[in-house]
Amino acid sequence: MQNITILGSTGSIGKSTLDVVGRHPEKFTVFALSANTQHEVLLEQCLKFRPKYAVMRDESGAQRLKEGIAEAELNTEVECGVAALEKIASLPEVDIVMAAIVGAAGMQPALAAARSGKRILLANKETLVMVGQLFMDAVKENGAVLLPIDSEHNAIFQVLPREGSLGGGGVKRILLTASGGPFRNFSKEALERVTPDEACRHPNWVMGRKISIDSATMMNKGLEVIEAHWLFNAGADQIRVVVHPESIIHSMVEYIDGSILAQLGNPDMRTPIAYALGFPQRIDSGVESLDLCRIATLHFEEPDFSRFPCLALAFQALKAGGAAATILNAANEVAVQYFLEKKIRFTAISEMIEQTLSELGALPLDTLEEAIEIDRIARDVASALLSKVA
Repeated sequence: MQNITILGSTGSIGKSTLDVVGRHPEKFTVFALSANTQHEVLLEQCLKFRPKYAVMRDESGAQRLKEGIAEAELNTEVECGVAALEKIASLPEVDIVMAAIVGAAGMQPALAAARSGKRILLANKETLVMVGQLFMDAVKENGAVLLPIDSEHNAIFQVLPREGSLGGGGVKRILLTASGGPFRNFSKEALERVTPDEACRHPNWVMGRKISIDSATMMNKGLEVIEAHWLFNAGADQIRVVVHPESIIHSMVEYIDGSILAQLGNPDMRTPIAYALGFPQRIDSGVESLDLCRIATLHFEEPDFSRFPCLALAFQALKAGGAAATILNAANEVAVQYFLEKKIRFTAISEMIEQTLSELGALPLDTLEEAIEIDRIARDVASALLSKVA
């Protein structure tokens, strides 16, 4: 029996994790859950799984949750804030931490889990984007086990040699698949007019609004390129993005003998979650079997960097090193929020990111404190650009 903490349990990854965990009550106990603002959903989860701890990001949400917990007479302790998130990620009773908080907010609790030597199921790509070297060092130095949850990185992990990197085993490069998002065939002119609701309607995946916008701009794939660099010791020239609209092949690994190994499956996040929860064994995920005869045809194409410049910016940030990826991520989070609030055009997201990177230039990054400060500065710079790109 293993105790699991789920950071971001009310999001799509968190809910899928609870679905898989609920199928295996003999294997897993939900020890702690956390949410940002959805206290009502978190209360429902607490009623079902009865965790020892429940954490909200804000005090008002925590107070409402406390009232619901008290009324239900549950023996669940309610806390709030970043320190509480770090606590439930590092308590000695916890065996597994699902790091599924979206954005920079998930970085510190994920790092706390690494420093505590946990088995980390990493769905928060921003942690590696912002502090990749620091995080990987913490995993290695503290004996943590790192298992990627993004479907693409999970696929790569499954088909790489067991040493898990491009440093051996005859690996040539990674082929990172991308759906292309809802605007794959839109012209540049049409992209100027898209709305937040349109951008959130992904053709294959059900996701939160922020990650849905990232998918629509292909920044999500750009962040995954940076994530793949850290996870698999891959240089920018060893990572190729391939647009695959059906999202059936989740990614591939090419070997020096010409072989390409791929992991296939229906587009359902319960598959990589179940793989990571059961690793090195496999457990039931509840996902429907893939019917290749029904699928019949798979398509592939090159990404268009001119229509989706966010992907190009991510490659540039990876090659630049230092704090470039941290700045990229911060500016993107600001720009996406402005777009969701209808303050800027869809195409202004990349403009804001590019101008923020240009204004800040090359900055070194060696500590967590520096990462937090650079993230703050980049957000301020991006925010100041609102009138220029709106």
